[in-house]
Amino acid sequence: MMIAMRIALVLLLGLGIMMVGELYSGSPADAAGPLPIKLERHLAVPMRDGVKLYGDLYRPRAEGKYPVLIVRTPYGVQRDGVHETMMKFAQNGYAVFIQDTRGRYESEGKWEPFRTEAEDGYDTIEWAAKQSWSNGKVATQGGSYLGHVQWRAGSLTPPSLVTMFPAVASTNIYANWITLGGAYRLSFNYGWGVVRMPHRIMLPQYWHSEPYSPVELKYETILNHLPLMDGDLESASGVVQHYRDWVSHPDYDEYWRSISDEERFGNVKVPVFTSGGWFDIFVQGTINGYVGMKNHGGSEKARRESRMIIGAWGHGPSQKFGDVDFGPINNRTQFETELRWFDHQIKGVRNGLESQPPVEIFYMGVNQWQHEQDWPIPGAKYTPFYLASGGQANTPSGNGKLSLDKPAGASSDQYRYDPNDPVPTLGGNNCCGTPTQAGPKDQRPLANRKDILVYTSEPLKESMAIAGPVKMKLFAATDGPDTDWVVKLIDVRPDGFAINVCEGILRARYRQGTSKPELLTPNKAYEFEVDLVGTANVFLPGHRIRVDVTSSHFPQFDRNPNTGEPSGRSAKVRVAAQTIFHSADRASHIVLPVVPVPKKR
Repeated sequence: MMIAMRIALVLLLGLGIMMVGELYSGSPADAAGPLPIKLERHLAVPMRDGVKLYGDLYRPRAEGKYPVLIVRTPYGVQRDGVHETMMKFAQNGYAVFIQDTRGRYESEGKWEPFRTEAEDGYDTIEWAAKQSWSNGKVATQGGSYLGHVQWRAGSLTPPSLVTMFPAVASTNIYANWITLGGAYRLSFNYGWGVVRMPHRIMLPQYWHSEPYSPVELKYETILNHLPLMDGDLESASGVVQHYRDWVSHPDYDEYWRSISDEERFGNVKVPVFTSGGWFDIFVQGTINGYVGMKNHGGSEKARRESRMIIGAWGHGPSQKFGDVDFGPINNRTQFETELRWFDHQIKGVRNGLESQPPVEIFYMGVNQWQHEQDWPIPGAKYTPFYLASGGQANTPSGNGKLSLDKPAGASSDQYRYDPNDPVPTLGGNNCCGTPTQAGPKDQRPLANRKDILVYTSEPLKESMAIAGPVKMKLFAATDGPDTDWVVKLIDVRPDGFAINVCEGILRARYRQGTSKPELLTPNKAYEFEVDLVGTANVFLPGHRIRVDVTSSHFPQFDRNPNTGEPSGRSAKVRVAAQTIFHSADRASHIVLPVVPVPKKR
C-alpha cells in the first residue's frame, strides 16, 4: 500500500509538467550539431517586494550573449522531461532560465496560485535581459500553468519581451479554468488545488481507489462531499485557503477580473503562438488567446504575426487520446514547433513560418491537418440543426431527431435530474491530477439513462465538415430556482460507436452572464445559450450527427443541487423536473459552423 501511495504521489505531482515535457522529443535543429552547454544552479532573482525566487540556468558553454527563454513553474525546476527540454534549447543557442514560482520548492514567499504571477514574471524577464549572458532579447515558454504565467507577465508589457509561446494555457482563470459556463470544474480544481498544489504536499491515498482502500478515502467519496466549501477537509485535514477562495467567488467578480488576461490583450505587444488540443481542459484559452491577440494585440506586429495550432489532443500532443487513434500524423513534436517559432521571432530565421497561414488545425473524422487564414474560419456557414421528437427522446432508442427542418411533432421532452444519481463523466475536456477519463470516449455506456435526451440525424449521404465555435440555443424550463444544462455534440459511426466531439455546460443562473447571476422562476420557459467552445470534425457518409442534452457531468463538474442556494454552500439537494422545448416558437437548435471538407493531401 505504501509503495502504491508513493507511486501515485510521484505520478500526481509530476503529471502536468511531465505531460508538457513529453511534448519535447526531437533532435536539435542546428545543422552544425548541438552546442556544448553548462548548467548553473540556484540563481536568485529579487522581486520588487524583496522576495527572492530561485532558478536554474542552462546556456551554451561558450561565453557570449544569447537570447533568453524564461520558464516559470510551480512544479520544480528539475522535473524529468523539462530538464531534458531545457538542455535542448541551450544546445540550440539559447540561455534558458527555469524558475520556481513564488512559494514553491526553492523560491521564497507564499504560494497563492495566480495572484502574483504578473509582477513576478515581469521582474524575472527584465532581470534576465540585464545579465551578462543575455543579449537583451527575452521570450517565454511552457505549458499549462507555465503558459498561464506567460500571459500574466505579458499583460504588464515587459520592454525586453520579444515573443511568447503559451501552450495548453488559460487566458481567464475563472472562465476557462475554474469554471465553464459558471459550473465549477470539480475534479480538476480539487485534484489540482487541494491534493496536488496546497501549501504542503498531501498524500493522495484515495486517488486510485484501490479495492482495499477505505471507502471514506476513495476518490468518488471525496468528490461527493457537500457542501463544496469545506471539501478540503475530506483529504487535506486542513483548510486550503485558495480552494476556499475559489468556491467563495462563484461569480465573475473583481477577485477573478484582476487576474484575467482577456481584458488586457492590448497590453501584449509581441506575437504570441498558442497551442492546444480539442479535448484539452484549456482549449477555450488557446482559442481566446489567438483571437484576442489577432483583434486586440497591442501592436500591429502582434496582431499580424500571432498564431495558433490545435490538434486532436488532450493536455499535449499525442497520437491516440481517449478511445480514438487519430494516426501518427496527429502527433506533433512540440519542441520542434517551439524552436522553429523562437528561431523565427528572436533570431530572425526565415524558416517558412512567415509564409504560412496563421492557424493550423486538425480535422477529426478525416484525420488531417489543414492551415486556415483565421479563426473563426472565414466563410463558415453557421447552420442551425433543430431538435424534434415524438415526446420520448430519452435514450438513443427514443424518438429524438436532429435535422435542418423546423420542429414538428411533440412540443417538448421531459426528464428528471437527481443530483444523488448524476450522469457520470465519460470523456470530454479534462486533465491533470484526476483519474476522471478525458478525451473522445464511446458514449454507449450511458445509453440506458433516462435523464439524457438524445437527438440524432439521419445517416449522412455525403461528408459534412465543421470547424469553429459551436453553440446551442436551448429553450427549457425547470421546476426549481436553478439547475444546469449540459450539451454534447456526438459523431455516431455506422456501427454505433458514438464519440463526443465537443461539449458545453451552463449554470442556469448565469444565463445573462457570469457576472450577473439571477435565479429562475420555477416552470417558466427561458432561452439559454450553451457554449460548446469549438471543434473541427468531418462527419463522414453513413455517420449520424447527435446532440445529447442533460443536467449533470459529474465529477468533471460539480452537481447543481437545484436549490438556488449560494454556490458551494448547499449541503442538501433536490430532484429537478426538466423540460426541453422544440416547438415552432421555441425551436431549440444547435448551430454548427459548416466549412468545405478538407482536400486530401
